[in-house]
Amino acid sequence: MAKQPHLLQRRKQRVRTAIRKKAVGRVRLSIFRSGKHIYAQLIDDSKGVTLAHASTVEKDLKVKSGSTADAAKQVGVLIAERAKKAQVKEVVFDRGGYLYHGRVKALADGAREGGLSF
Repeated sequence: MAKQPHLLQRRKQRVRTAIRKKAVGRVRLSIFRSGKHIYAQLIDDSKGVTLAHASTVEKDLKVKSGSTADAAKQVGVLIAERAKKAQVKEVVFDRGGYLYHGRVKALADGAREGGLSF
């Protein structure tokens, strides 16, 4: 019997399929969340390149702990600033199979406050 993929992987694939259908010509804001840190990337799928990235691992962020929603919000603001430098205003949000609450929601709110629209 074949091993079934992990539930997170299946959710992630479902989200990506839906994003590909509605994100024609837009840059994708992709999220990865680990136990301690959160990472965000702006990816241009048509060219296959990463335009900008931000995470709680960076020394630029003055955060005590990488696991708080406040840190995720700061990462969202930082990725929005870097998106402006790359002349990106509209993105499609790829939550990567994670539920839209907690740190993922905080990052999205921070990116919206920074000027990204999605």
